[in-house]
Amino acid sequence: MDTNTISFPGLGIGEFTVNEVALSLFDGKLEIRWYAIFICLGILFGYALFLNKATKHEGISEDSAINLVLLLIPISVIGARTLYVLTDGKHQTFAEAIAIWNGGLAIYGALIFGAITIAIYCRVCKLSVLKLLDSVAPAVLIGQILGRWGNFMNGEAYGWSPNVEAYPWRMVVNGTVAHPTFLYESLWNLVGFVIILLCYRKKRFDGQIISMYVLWYGFGRALIEFLRTDSLYVGNVKLMVVLGFAFFVCGVLGLVILGAKAKKGEAELEEYRRSHPAECAVDTGECSRCNDTGADTDSGADTEPEDNDNPDDASASDDCETKEE
Repeated sequence: MDTNTISFPGLGIGEFTVNEVALSLFDGKLEIRWYAIFICLGILFGYALFLNKATKHEGISEDSAINLVLLLIPISVIGARTLYVLTDGKHQTFAEAIAIWNGGLAIYGALIFGAITIAIYCRVCKLSVLKLLDSVAPAVLIGQILGRWGNFMNGEAYGWSPNVEAYPWRMVVNGTVAHPTFLYESLWNLVGFVIILLCYRKKRFDGQIISMYVLWYGFGRALIEFLRTDSLYVGNVKLMVVLGFAFFVCGVLGLVILGAKAKKGEAELEEYRRSHPAECAVDTGECSRCNDTGADTDSGADTEPEDNDNPDDASASDDCETKEE
């Protein structure tokens, strides 16, 4: 069934029909669905924002950012499909497993595979993992905000609770009264997106933004998942609830640990300035420690060594980034 009948009776919105297919070509042999359109829009807007944050705020070259995106998009899709297939349990053959056009993606698979890709890319190209993760976090939120409206067009990703009929914003999908959990998550991500963009302006340390994203999205997704009727299970446990709370804990730990490390570094720098007033005078410019703006505490440093005598390192750098003429 490619159409869904939806209404919001508590809001005075009567029944209307939504077609999952946006465009049908070649006598129906090629169908472009609204879900794919929303996903692609999320990728485009996310790419533009990521490029802005990576190049203008984190000091990453445009070539490095573009190369990373070319890796991230397909690998994240593979990750999302892989986690879905592993937990859904309905795909018996390889052909069924790769038939992504029949639906079935799990966002946490995309996040995990994407994070691993960024870590490896930064390791090879000698870039800061935390800086790149910070710049990609708001871009991911854009994709999630728009992607949930693809679920709406498919008439899916809704929820249920015993008192759902009492909610004024309840929705009716093909005759079933439900929570519009697609809307809950889209709005939750929108609020998180605004908060993260505001905090980005006064970012104190590398890893702050990705930690905020992980705790915000993880906590909200875990709570909303309790209502979902189409959850992925491992045994009798909703997988997305477990992953959501795990992400929340990781985000909190990231803020605490990285924040404490940054605060300690600031205190040490201030102490050094007090003990070396002549070297740290602003107008001399002689103190290399005080002039070092790289507050990144990540092992993948952005700075290059003064003497690059290792030909392997030089070739790795050339492979990752096109030199400007």
